[in-house]
Amino acid sequence: MIDKWLLIYVIVFTGGLCLALLFTPLFRSLAHKTGFLDRPADNHKGHARATALLGGAAMFTAWITAILCGVILVLTHALPGYFAETLPSHLVGFQLALVKQLSFVILGALLAVVLGLIDDKWALKAKWKFLGQFIIALIPVLCGGLRINFFVDSQIFSICVTIFWIMLMMNSINFFDNMDGLAAGTIAIAMGFFTVIAALNNEYFFAVFTALNFGVCCGFWFYNANPASVFMGDSGSHFIGYLAAVAAAGVTYFDKSFSLSRFPVLIPLLILALPLFDTMMVVLIRTVNKKPFWIGDHNHISHRFVRMGLSRKTAVFLVHLLALTIGLGALPVYWGDFKTAAVVLLQAFLLLGIITILQFRLEERKDAAEKVEKE
Repeated sequence: MIDKWLLIYVIVFTGGLCLALLFTPLFRSLAHKTGFLDRPADNHKGHARATALLGGAAMFTAWITAILCGVILVLTHALPGYFAETLPSHLVGFQLALVKQLSFVILGALLAVVLGLIDDKWALKAKWKFLGQFIIALIPVLCGGLRINFFVDSQIFSICVTIFWIMLMMNSINFFDNMDGLAAGTIAIAMGFFTVIAALNNEYFFAVFTALNFGVCCGFWFYNANPASVFMGDSGSHFIGYLAAVAAAGVTYFDKSFSLSRFPVLIPLLILALPLFDTMMVVLIRTVNKKPFWIGDHNHISHRFVRMGLSRKTAVFLVHLLALTIGLGALPVYWGDFKTAAVVLLQAFLLLGIITILQFRLEERKDAAEKVEKE
């Protein structure tokens, strides 16, 4: 008989997927009626027509609706009889998580969407955006007890690292959202991996949480894929970046009872390698070119694939394949010994290095060829 928790994960994923498929076109229509649009003159993404910009609000509405429905079903004992023996034993833990952690995670997610909507509408200055992100990060960390420790026995260190991580992911996905379906698809893949790791650990709460995130991202991707009829905007990139940060910080990766090395703590870096690597590269390029790192340009990994001659749709697909390929390395790192984990991590690093060398080398040859033609 199918494992009951596996069935719950599938149901939660499906619920998030269906709700996102339902709410996204509603918010798309609302965006057109209210003029909440991303117009070609206002962006550097290469789109030729005004596009609805309430994707973040749609994803959040689907996400919070699913959570509220789940909470009501659990607390009122209105679940189907099939789960009657599975869930009651976890009810106390669920109520504790709801009060101590989930409520603050929800508050942070809501504020992340609000901050993004304000930025979408009025284009906040970078300092105010960073301040808003800092306040948002404080909520799950100080109030919800979300922590990253890296084997350092220091409360202050743990708090600072976790706050930095949440802000980093919100900005990384904000940078990474530069082509149709790119960010939504990449985070959907990441949430799938987080669900698998949490399920393997029997961390039921976080497995359900990430399965829901997985479904919502997949449902939104259906409308955001090329050619996109709706953009997630900063509200969406802040929202899914925040969720990715919470998922990465909340799931357990290292445990002496099953871990054969300390490398599993790096699993989130493998799962989220593409947006993190892309952020590192564009910040480096902008710094070298003496430009503010928060000002958008066309130096992202997806843009470089396009300059290599690929279509935008193919470039996005290739980035998703890379995210899937590197993310799969999280599994042998999770259950492997020191040597296995070291080889997988080195392999992921080399793969990103190869892609980068090819991209910049082919761009140099293309620029040289164009220069010769002009002469």
